[in-house]
Amino acid sequence: MTEHQIVNYDPERAYLVGANPKGSIPLLPIEDSLDELALLARTAGMTVVGRSWQNVQQIDPATFIGSGKVEEIREDVEATDAQVIIFDDELSPRHQRELEKRFGEQYKLLDRSALILDIFAQHAHTREGTLQVELAQYEYRLPRLTRQWTHLARQAGGGSARGGTGGVGLRGPGETQLEVDRREIGRKISKLKVDLENVRAHRGRYREQRTRARIPVIALVGYTNAGKSTLFRSLTGSDVYVADQLFATLDPTTRRVELPSGRHVLLTDTVGFIQKLPTTLIAAFRATLEEVTEADVILHVVDASHHNVLQHIEAVEDTLAELDVPPVPELLVWNKVDLIEESERPTLDDADEEYAASAYISALTGEGLEHLLEQIENAIARSAYHVRFLLPYDRGEVISHLHETSTVESQEHTEDGVIITTQISPDLYERYKEYEI
Repeated sequence: MTEHQIVNYDPERAYLVGANPKGSIPLLPIEDSLDELALLARTAGMTVVGRSWQNVQQIDPATFIGSGKVEEIREDVEATDAQVIIFDDELSPRHQRELEKRFGEQYKLLDRSALILDIFAQHAHTREGTLQVELAQYEYRLPRLTRQWTHLARQAGGGSARGGTGGVGLRGPGETQLEVDRREIGRKISKLKVDLENVRAHRGRYREQRTRARIPVIALVGYTNAGKSTLFRSLTGSDVYVADQLFATLDPTTRRVELPSGRHVLLTDTVGFIQKLPTTLIAAFRATLEEVTEADVILHVVDASHHNVLQHIEAVEDTLAELDVPPVPELLVWNKVDLIEESERPTLDDADEEYAASAYISALTGEGLEHLLEQIENAIARSAYHVRFLLPYDRGEVISHLHETSTVESQEHTEDGVIITTQISPDLYERYKEYEI
């Protein structure tokens, strides 16, 4: 191949499979869950050519969906010329092995978890993100090491956590890693955990510096594709990547934002959540998600125009509960209101959760952003002390710091110094309480 030749690889053709066990109460209806799986597949670069689902009495211990359904799907897969079969739930190692035997080596078998891991591998751009994805992939694959994984890895010809030519489900650890024995993979997992602990420690030191400066931290959370990054871009003026696809944001980004009072806060964009998020990902990304657990205020951004918005809220709240997020003010931000009529807007009563307040916005058009900033200011103020300080004129650096990190209500110059009336955080109060009058 010469340097002038361009090779176009056809997208892999995917067939989707779902099951709805009797008596289960899924977060999303099975049809909607498969729609979401289709969007995940397209985000990963595949073309969806078919789907099938059925109600079952219970999950089959061997084939997940039962032998008869496996044969029916196999015929559909052949008819649609599909190459990849994707299950909407995480398959156990036994399910994986048995289904690989039933479908045969000519088909690649993935589940929702493997698909999400692949998308994360495509979108990891920092060392921290790459480490986290690689750890999650190894921990997912370790109990599933089969002859087919090795066979597919040889087809892939290796790859990297940012992509590669191996197709969906094979990005990340390349063929040499997949072919080593379990002990070697175990060593690799241990090394990745040590590396991530170092990243975590560095992030912790950075947070300590922020705490000493005491600029409040506002964390954006939400279901994937809710518009968090668009909101982040609108509030900060930064050029973060925005795309209409799932998990466009993987690595956290933090920027400074000025509130209406002139006070500054730090706004952090985080990875989007989704239903059936692999537990290995939550564990691997704990260092990143600590940004949420350390926040002073949480902005829960939701797509108000989505017909499953209430289920999305529940999925995010379930994930926040897994992270043991402390009780800090949480604002519900109804985004994309430009896409719905005012009469169709959902309300806090619909959300069935406790929130400090809510705001209707369009991050794209700018509607409601000023009101949102006021709500953030109010949320910070609710946990603040209301005090008056008398600061000597030679403590100008304290006066400047208070203007930057607290809400200064008034300032008066006297013979003895500057009297400042302010709303201040508890830890800053401890720092400057000697000046209180």
